[in-house]
Amino acid sequence: MSAKRTISEWFFQYSHDIYDFLVYYMGSTDVEDLVQEVYIKALRSLHGFKGESSPKTWLIKIARNVAIDEYRKKKSKGFHHMISFTERIAANDPLTPEKIFENNETKQDLYKAIQRLHETYRDVLILRGIQEMDTKETAVILNWKEEKVRTTYHRALKALRESQGGIEL
Repeated sequence: MSAKRTISEWFFQYSHDIYDFLVYYMGSTDVEDLVQEVYIKALRSLHGFKGESSPKTWLIKIARNVAIDEYRKKKSKGFHHMISFTERIAANDPLTPEKIFENNETKQDLYKAIQRLHETYRDVLILRGIQEMDTKETAVILNWKEEKVRTTYHRALKALRESQGGIEL
């Protein structure tokens, strides 16, 4: 199978997951260009994909690096725009206004709380709690040992609960 075809298939399979990861990581719904950049980088480095992890894990690792680079660029320019969770839902979720209203307050608080956490806690919460990746996949993406993933995830959940009075992922 050609590299372009492989990346195209992975795009259709995983682009939503990559998009969601970047939205949570960046705190913005303006991540379409970053998703595209992830797949361009993946195409350029497909020869380096050994199949030791799933394609999704590999793509999210690339997405994390793209997000870190983008954050550094924006930080050096003095720009960091964080949208509200309500705006994210309205832009991307076909839920009815009633359902959005019912879920809005808790989700918005959770979203803001995650954005305020230390980067390592935020990383592991997004990957394990939101993206529902297993410990091994998370360890691959973050270049950590599995034990560190488990420990950091436990601590991140505790920090999140303390900051939000019992919110669970």
